[in-house]
Amino acid sequence: MHGSESRYEAFLAELRRDQLRRELTQIAARDARTLEAGGRTYVNLASNDYLGLRFHDALIDRACDWARAFGAGSGASRLVTGNLDRFAHLERKVAALKQKPAALLMASGFQANAGVLQALFDKAAIGPEPQVFSDRLNHASMHFGCQAAGVRQYRYRHLDAGHLAVLLEQHARPDRPKFILTESVFSMDGDVAPIPEIAQLARDYDAMLVVDDAHATGVLGEGGAGLSGGADLVIGTFSKALGSFGAYIACSETMRDYLVNRCGALIYSTALPPQVLGAIDAALDLLPSLDAEREHVAALADRFRREAHGLGFGTAGSSTHIVPLVAGSAEAALRLSEALREAGFWATAIRPPTVPQGTSRVRCVFTAAHEAGDVDKLLAALATSVGKAAETAST
Repeated sequence: MHGSESRYEAFLAELRRDQLRRELTQIAARDARTLEAGGRTYVNLASNDYLGLRFHDALIDRACDWARAFGAGSGASRLVTGNLDRFAHLERKVAALKQKPAALLMASGFQANAGVLQALFDKAAIGPEPQVFSDRLNHASMHFGCQAAGVRQYRYRHLDAGHLAVLLEQHARPDRPKFILTESVFSMDGDVAPIPEIAQLARDYDAMLVVDDAHATGVLGEGGAGLSGGADLVIGTFSKALGSFGAYIACSETMRDYLVNRCGALIYSTALPPQVLGAIDAALDLLPSLDAEREHVAALADRFRREAHGLGFGTAGSSTHIVPLVAGSAEAALRLSEALREAGFWATAIRPPTVPQGTSRVRCVFTAAHEAGDVDKLLAALATSVGKAAETAST
């Protein structure tokens, strides 16, 4: 072992001691509702495939068709020879969905947030040090982009437009460009940002509003268009409700042109392969016809949330298809996850640093592939876990 590796080994030992070490688990998935691990089948409550599209025949067929027509890979970055004509076709569809003049496809949501924000805050382009106002629970990729750009963030309390207004007023500097960053639906809490109020503040203070709409696009909003109305620049993914892979930016023509010229994550990355583009195309075509699936997902989550409250579980302000069961400590979240696994449900324990200390949770995600009976059995498993915890506490 190299001398430096002993330091990493010690770091991993500390994570293990604090119940925070993570490991990759091998699974197999053959449909949108279940997964297999260790020789057992589980109902999958950890997937972001909100509409169950990753096994949809239309996506699979078009992915195969486009791979046969255009090859298994794109061959280069988009600025070299990887910019297949299919990109322009898809970007027009995304721009229409988001009601923006232009759109740009990129490789992944993390890459898009990190790369786009680093480019937006590039002082060589915009001059003065930008002022960046962020919801404190924004996704790690947004914080990463800010760190990569070397900018300070003014973090407002989660979902608190009033606190954002105070910070904007306190730090009013007309000579410095301003940006507001938020998610629409927060992936660990399942709650929704007050986008209309934040958009009004952005107009009042001449700030650019950037919204990560990854967990709303497809499953929320009219026709699955998401919840990013009022944003100047929208970032999202095709890897969640749209069942495939990749990311998009919806914006003005000027911002698209700037990102093509300045965003390293686009400039230096190989373009998405044709089969992925085909699956995206099919998902975008299906989206307007999936109102029944969206209603089904909402009904499952609403019922589960209501009855989980009755069992004494907190759900962190969730009002969407993402329903966290807040356990507190990392150890308690791991115990709850294991209890659900014994009952046949795959629901992942989410621990720091993904969520703040003391708020470890089991994240339950409902999709169009789930059935009413799944909720019945899940609630029964939770009731059993509560009963066992009470018995343990009394002995």
